[in-house]
Amino acid sequence: MLKAIIFDLDGTLANTDPIHYQTWVDVLKNYDLEINPDFYQANISGRLNPDIVRDILPQLSPAEGQILADQKEAIFREIAGNLKPLPGLTKLLAWIQKQQLQTAIVTNAPRENAAFMLKVLNLVDYFQTVIVSEDVGVGKPDPKPYQVCLQQLNISPQDAIVFEDSTSGIRSAVAAGITTIGVASTHDPQILKNCGATYVIEDFNNPQLWQDLGNCK
Repeated sequence: MLKAIIFDLDGTLANTDPIHYQTWVDVLKNYDLEINPDFYQANISGRLNPDIVRDILPQLSPAEGQILADQKEAIFREIAGNLKPLPGLTKLLAWIQKQQLQTAIVTNAPRENAAFMLKVLNLVDYFQTVIVSEDVGVGKPDPKPYQVCLQQLNISPQDAIVFEDSTSGIRSAVAAGITTIGVASTHDPQILKNCGATYVIEDFNNPQLWQDLGNCK
């Protein structure tokens, strides 16, 4: 029985990847590192900042890496003030409220970014539970962030559906045993299916999604 719908944040509630990509491009120029979209998708998208910096700038100390990450996220928040929800999201959230289902967010984003995005998108009141990987101690693709979410919601994996746009996020949710629907805002649909997504939608107006939700009542 469906009891909760769980969302990733970046790329799922809103298409933030173009902003994140450009911000990383600008910040990494200071380190004489030029990146392209393929590099971004393979090495940055959906990952925790400490892991990103460690892999692409191994010469930096953890403290230096944190300074870089903090600068990058501050720039992101400066230029992301006009974010819009993905099409169909507000309709879906209204349906969730009508069905009296629980909601939650599980994200690799820093907590400050999560709070910022929910405020900009006017979605603060829709989410009672926000799980931030940095508070869990490990990020996606590890299943622990989603396992912690299930514990806080007091539900079993089969009682939930997850929406995820990244490969790391889908692997995390699937490893936690939760049915996961891919959101193709940032990755090719086939890549998301290969990671374990049950199926993939372009946005929340997808007819198959609404047919399946109707069957969950």
